[in-house]
Amino acid sequence: MAWTRKFLRIDLTKGTVKVEDLNMKWADEYLGQRGLATKYFVEEVDPKVDPLSPANKMIFTTGPLTGTMASTGGRYSVVTKGPLTGAIACSNSGGYFGAELKFAGWDMIIVEGKSPKPVYLSIADDKVEIRDASHLWGKTVWETEETIKKTHQDPLIHVSSIGRSGENGVLYACIVNDLHRAAGRSGVGTVMGSKNLKAIAVRGTKGVGNIRDPKEFMKVTFEKKKVLADNAVTGQGLPTYGTQVLMNVINEIGALPTRNHRDVQFESASKISAEAMHEKRPDGKSHLVTNQACFGCTIACGRISKLDEKHFTVVNNPKYWGASGGLEYEAAWALGCANGVGDLDALQYVNMLCNEDGFDPISFGATIGAAMELFDLGLIKKEEIGFDAPFGSAEALVKLAEMTARGEGFGKVIGLGSKRMCEKYGRPDLSMSVKGQEFPAYDSRGIQGMGLTYATSNRGACHLRSYTVASEVLGIPVKTDPLTTDGKPELVKAFQDATAVFDSSGVCVFTTFAWTLADLQPQLAAALEGDWSMDKLNLVGERIWNMERMFNNSAGFTSKDDNLPPRLTNEPAKTGPAKGLVNGLAKMLPEYYKIRGWDNDGRPTNETTARLGL
Repeated sequence: MAWTRKFLRIDLTKGTVKVEDLNMKWADEYLGQRGLATKYFVEEVDPKVDPLSPANKMIFTTGPLTGTMASTGGRYSVVTKGPLTGAIACSNSGGYFGAELKFAGWDMIIVEGKSPKPVYLSIADDKVEIRDASHLWGKTVWETEETIKKTHQDPLIHVSSIGRSGENGVLYACIVNDLHRAAGRSGVGTVMGSKNLKAIAVRGTKGVGNIRDPKEFMKVTFEKKKVLADNAVTGQGLPTYGTQVLMNVINEIGALPTRNHRDVQFESASKISAEAMHEKRPDGKSHLVTNQACFGCTIACGRISKLDEKHFTVVNNPKYWGASGGLEYEAAWALGCANGVGDLDALQYVNMLCNEDGFDPISFGATIGAAMELFDLGLIKKEEIGFDAPFGSAEALVKLAEMTARGEGFGKVIGLGSKRMCEKYGRPDLSMSVKGQEFPAYDSRGIQGMGLTYATSNRGACHLRSYTVASEVLGIPVKTDPLTTDGKPELVKAFQDATAVFDSSGVCVFTTFAWTLADLQPQLAAALEGDWSMDKLNLVGERIWNMERMFNNSAGFTSKDDNLPPRLTNEPAKTGPAKGLVNGLAKMLPEYYKIRGWDNDGRPTNETTARLGL
């Protein structure tokens, strides 16, 4: 099968490297990447562990299709216990790092303990070394990657690293690979920093073998690439406009959270949209330079953009005038709409800071939105921040981003995330988060299913665990009414289970705009030994979701944590199609528990765990 059947166990406390055989029984039951790594994690780590203690572990993991010719087969995940939430964390990234790890001959890396000094891990096929990183500590992601490539005199090395935010304990720090692709949420970079692990550098030359039926695999992957190419979203919308294509769409339906969810429509959405990035400036150039694809991707939704140095006056640093990754929809929303900022150049600059210093733009931007509301209410004073921070201030956004990256002044408070910050100022209700993780760019008063998605997500508020926007807004695979709660528990469960399988396979979840499990199944069946029927895949997805849930239950989470901020359940939307509506979570949640086979406290019943073999 498409496994190397080997993984690395790195003990940073002892400074040792050990090669172990992959548990193929678990691979059969949990598929790979998210599922398989979580199985290893829950078997080895106490659910009540302090996320930033040496006893917490982190697992870098590929899927069986990572590194193969399957479209988008370049994904890898990082599994750990997240410091932002205290829940299970699994952050997925693209780029080239995942495929390179597989090419080096490794399915997975388990990192445990804590190094007494800064180190980085160097992997060149079978040669694995723990090397001193004292000279890298304090450097940004961009500086770290450049330095490592020069040290090894190999521009083809692929690096995953943390920036200063991961070193300084920003609770939503990312792990960034290939300069601007990120394992982005829940603070996986913070865990890496707590272990004094600055980077992992990989160079692989072995390729991927062990495909069960190479001819059939080539045939079916070619067919499924055509499905992607012929689809309006994956073949046209995403390649042309990237994820930013959604900005005006979501704003029009009244589901674009604005000014910390006070509003559901942003008057300046068109100024920071994909269309605005395409517009020509007086010099004949646009913000968008080109699109970009990750390894093996036939969609190419990534954006490479450039600041307008003649226009942008908030920062005057030529370092940021070159082309860089972004601006994606979630980042544009969090840095813009959530704060009322409509300056496209300011958003691009702050997004570059997030890339360069490795912190999640969603949690950062949403935390700024909460801070601006606290400032508006007079609960945070100008003297504490050092300057005024009203809604709409691009200057405040930029200054706070720089302070957060450096771990200075009020940036330390922003680095705690909105939950802890709002608790500090006596208004926990103003944190737009679930389980401590901030919402992404969809207001659940205008898209009802997303409220249930956020509330029940195992890693805190997240759109990528159950993207019901596809059905409720885009009509994929079937159209459902975004303003009703009817049928949403079944819809959310179906999306959650299917997404768990896609995340565990090694391909990108964006393929699900065109593919269903029925498109993924023949690719897995051609690549892997054993039974990979639709029935089995559905069972695998459900098993993964319940395993994550059981870890969280053991960590102390209950049904009380499956909630939404009172703003979304008590304050009706003011404008748009959802005007007058709140989210109907109270109606959806009991039905969801029943469908899941959970008790009233949100715990899988004995019958459910027995059926799933948990």
